[in-house]
Amino acid sequence: MGKIYPTNRKISGTTGLCLFNFYEMIKSRLFVLIVFLVSVSHQSFAQKGEIHGSFQTDAQYYREDSVIGAPDVPEQSGIDGFLNLIYTNKDFEAGIRYELYLPPVQGKDPRLEGHGFANRYVKYTVKELEMTAGSFYEQFGNGLILRTYEEWNLGYDNAFDGFRVKYKPSRGVAIKALYGRQRYFWDWSPGIVRGADAEFSLNEMIGGKFYDNPNKIIFGASAVSKFQDDRDPVYKLPENVASFAGRAGISNGKISLNGEYAYKINDPSAVNNLIYKNGEALILNAAYSRKGLGVMLSAKRIDNMNFRSDRTATGNALMINYLPTITMQHSYSLAAMYPYATQPNGEMGVQGQVMYTIKKNTPLGGKYGTKISLHYAIATSIERQQVNDTIAIGQAGTDGYRSDFFALGDEKYFEDFNVQISKKFHKDFKASFLYTYINYNIDVIEGHVGEGMVYAHVGIGDFTYKLSAKKAIRLELQHLYTEQDEKSWAMALAEFSISPKWFFAIGDQYNYGNEIKAKQLHYYTASMGFTKGTNRISLTYGRQREGIICVGGVCRNVPASNGIAITISSSF
Repeated sequence: MGKIYPTNRKISGTTGLCLFNFYEMIKSRLFVLIVFLVSVSHQSFAQKGEIHGSFQTDAQYYREDSVIGAPDVPEQSGIDGFLNLIYTNKDFEAGIRYELYLPPVQGKDPRLEGHGFANRYVKYTVKELEMTAGSFYEQFGNGLILRTYEEWNLGYDNAFDGFRVKYKPSRGVAIKALYGRQRYFWDWSPGIVRGADAEFSLNEMIGGKFYDNPNKIIFGASAVSKFQDDRDPVYKLPENVASFAGRAGISNGKISLNGEYAYKINDPSAVNNLIYKNGEALILNAAYSRKGLGVMLSAKRIDNMNFRSDRTATGNALMINYLPTITMQHSYSLAAMYPYATQPNGEMGVQGQVMYTIKKNTPLGGKYGTKISLHYAIATSIERQQVNDTIAIGQAGTDGYRSDFFALGDEKYFEDFNVQISKKFHKDFKASFLYTYINYNIDVIEGHVGEGMVYAHVGIGDFTYKLSAKKAIRLELQHLYTEQDEKSWAMALAEFSISPKWFFAIGDQYNYGNEIKAKQLHYYTASMGFTKGTNRISLTYGRQREGIICVGGVCRNVPASNGIAITISSSF
């Protein structure tokens, strides 16, 4: 395995075929062009060009541990790594990224196994015009109809491979257009994506005194379509699926309001059980801030908005759009045990957060002040009604269902309430306390039908004491109480750091409440790390429990494991 090449799929129509053949011809020569440009950089561009990039490798050595369910891995190890190189010279830029998964670490998709140049591109800017050929990432608005990005920890990469143009024809106007396929592990998607976006900054367009006005107004519009052959033996599926979105935002320094609405033509797929219902999404955000106070409110509605360049894809593969979660993103391990994953087939949600700082030298603020944060979020199903008396809700080959845009469904997917207090008690001692209450629907979020709802209470204390200007000790205590799932957990971690280079830590997660005594297990770990400049090495030994990790509402399962993990990263 090595270089990524697209699948050989035929496009209907003379114009489409010519464009496709041109696209294939250019792309097959793109990697050779990049290698040539980099190789001659020391000769023709040595005085002006720059090369920079980043490197990371994650390796794990596995030991079989039947007690926690860690399997016997045949290779006994897994390794993921990448080297990203970017060459710049005035208005020219070229880059390549080499990736290796031999095999991928446990929990990442086994289809990643292999190695080669997964990303390569050239980009050139001529005044207001920027042109890119090869691999690139892009987002229109909030991403409701288009967002491609890479998340290394999830093994997620839905990059485009093709052409992109960005143009600023006048002050305050920005236009984007793209054409290409999406990365599909070591191949390319069978569908082709086309898209355009325009954004307008009213202040910049009008200019004059309005340019410096504190009230800023921005609005934009997007259109994205995909093409995929219909080869279904039963249903006649749309080969071209279009989507549209409009957005607007206003801010004046203290208050900001923005929203986006998206609409998608019917797109029967494996995820929505091949229904022909159109999709739509709405997201609204409001924020207020002043010294010592911040308030944030968000709301969203999603209805049948799964949008992929391959209608047969499932999981995290080949998503064209991004549907953000509006729940709190936890970093503490027990609070993050039940993360929420966005439900593309339908959900409604709201969240609100208030952050307040009690002033210094007050009875509650003390000498250093006190920070308090309150957060609440809930996600529910949308209302669904039968199309008629003879068609069941969600029946394949039909319109699926009818739904009142403003009506809530009767099933709760997720709910959490969080209170966090952070306080510095002494110049050398500070602490943070977090209480979280979570309602987690395992049936919906994990697909474990019949397990119902988990009701969990999580309490966390995080204490840091400075021994000297460079040395510190941190103690982290966590407890999760629930009567469902695997019952209650306790966790403790102690860390000693020598800033800015060293850290050493030991920790344990204990599933003491499990009703099966043999599963009342300790998940112990020991870790250390060294940092110098932009170079970092970390080493961890111990057990990892089975679970789910999420980033921004996109999740992957992590299996139980026992062994040694090492991460090496650098940027230059």
